Amino acid sequence: MSFNSAFVAFALLVAGVVGAAGLLARRSAPAELPHPAGWALAGRELGTGRVAVLLGGTVYTAYTVVAVPGLTYSTGGFGLYALTYTLLLTPVALVVLPRFRDLASRHGLVTTADLALARHGSHALALAVAVTGVVAAMPYLALQAVGLEAALRAMGVSPTGATGVLSIVVVFAVFSAVLLPGGLRHGVVFACFKAALLMGTLAVALFLVARHTAGPRQVFAESARRLAADHLSLVTPPSSYSAYATLALGSVLAQLMYPHLLTVALAARSADTVRRATLALPLWTGSLGLFAYLGFVALALGVKTPAGHAELAVPALLTRLVPHWPAGLLLGALAVAALVPAAVISIGMATLVARNIYSEFFNPTATPKHEVRAARFAAAVLTAGALAFALSLPPQDAINLHLLGGVWIVQTAPAVGLAPFTRWFHHRALLVGWAVGMAVGTGMTVRGGFASVTYVGIGPVGLPVYVAVTALVVNLLVAVALTVLFDRIGVPRRSEALTEPGARRRKGSPFAVRVD
Repeated sequence: MSFNSAFVAFALLVAGVVGAAGLLARRSAPAELPHPAGWALAGRELGTGRVAVLLGGTVYTAYTVVAVPGLTYSTGGFGLYALTYTLLLTPVALVVLPRFRDLASRHGLVTTADLALARHGSHALALAVAVTGVVAAMPYLALQAVGLEAALRAMGVSPTGATGVLSIVVVFAVFSAVLLPGGLRHGVVFACFKAALLMGTLAVALFLVARHTAGPRQVFAESARRLAADHLSLVTPPSSYSAYATLALGSVLAQLMYPHLLTVALAARSADTVRRATLALPLWTGSLGLFAYLGFVALALGVKTPAGHAELAVPALLTRLVPHWPAGLLLGALAVAALVPAAVISIGMATLVARNIYSEFFNPTATPKHEVRAARFAAAVLTAGALAFALSLPPQDAINLHLLGGVWIVQTAPAVGLAPFTRWFHHRALLVGWAVGMAVGTGMTVRGGFASVTYVGIGPVGLPVYVAVTALVVNLLVAVALTVLFDRIGVPRRSEALTEPGARRRKGSPFAVRVD
C-alpha cells in the first residue's frame, strides 16, 4: 500500500468529520446556564432517533468491530459469543434502563453513584460505586486508542513511532477540544457521523468480499479447514458451553453497569424513548455479525497478522481488498468509530469524579456551574491519562486490564442494578459484598494470568465459568447473608431519599431529591 495516499486520505476523513460535526454541534447548542444534567445528559431531552444512534454508537465501539472479527479469525465459533451477549442485552436493557431513567428524572439523579446514595443512604457505598466506575472504565477508554492503533498498523504506520503517536495524540486532542465544551449534545452529532460511516464501510467491505470470494459457503469451508489445522472449530464445543453462557451473561451485566451506557439512557426524553431506542440495538448486533463474518473472510483468504494481534484481521483485510487511498478512507471510518464511545466514556467518568467525589467530599457547596467546570477538567485529564496508558503499554496489557475492569464493574450490580427494584439489602452488607467480590474477582483474574474464564468445581465436575460471574455470586451470597444477620441483630439502616417524603438536598449530597 502507498503510505502517503492512504494516510492522507485517512487524515482528511478524520479531520473533516471532526470539523463538520463540531460546527454542526455548536450551531445546534441551546443557550443555557451550565448544569451537570445539561452537560452530561444533554438536558434529558434526546428523542428516540438520537438515543438509538448514541446507544448503539456507545455499545459497539471501534475496538468491538475489530476485536470481534479478530476473535472469529483466531478462535472460530467461540468468538461469536459477543453476538449472543449483545442480543441478550436488548431484553435486559428494556427492563433496567427505563426504570433507571424514571428514577433519575423524578429525583434529579445524574450518575450511578447518585442512585446508590439515594436508595441506600450510604456515602461510603456511593463512593465505592463511583471509584469502581472510573477505574473500570479507564481501560475501556484506552481500548478506543487501541482500535485507532489497529487502523494505523494496517497502513504501515507504527503506533509507537513518532508519526503514529503524534497522529493518535492530535486526533484525541482536537476531538476533546471540540467535544468538551458541549458535552453529550456534541457527542450525539458525532454518533450520527459514526453510524453513517460504519455502515458505509461495512457495505463496501461486503461488496468487495463478494467480488473476491465464491460466497459464504466457500468462506466457511475454507475457514473450517484452516481452523482444524490449529485444532479449532467453527462450532463451539460442548465443553465450552458454560464459559460461553457465563461470558455472555457477565458481559450484559458489565455493559449495563458501565457509567457511559447509563449516561445515554438518562439523557432520553422519557422512559418510552429509552424503550424504543433499545429496540434498535438488534440492528447494531446484525452489523456486528457481519463484521464477525469478515473475520472468517480474512481467515479464508489467508490474511496474516502478527502474533498476538488478531484485532488487525479486518484492517489487514481492507488493505488487501482495496489499494491506496480508498483503504485509507475505510480505515478512517474505523478511527471515527473510536471517537464516539471515547467521548461518552470520558463524560460518564468525569461526571462521577466531579459530582460524586469532588463535590461530595471536597467541595459540598459547589454550584452546578462549578460542577460542570470540574467535569470538563476531569474529562480532559482522564482522556489524557487513558491515552498515555494506551500508548505506553502493549495492546495485550490494555486488553488484560479491560478484562479486569469488566470483573470490577460487575461487582456494582447488587448496589446499582438492583437498586431500582428492591430496597431489601442492607447498605453495609452491600459494601462488604462489593469488597469481597472485588477481592475475589481480582485474585482469580491475576492468578489465572488474566484469563477471563476460570474452572469452578461443582462436585466432581469442573466447569469453565467467567470470572466476573463467579465473583458476583460470592458478592451476592455475602450481601444476602449479612443483610439477614444485620437485620437480626438490629444494625440500623440508613434512610433512603427515593421514598422519603419531603426529602430535600442534604449537606454533602450532590443531588436534590424532588417531592413526588
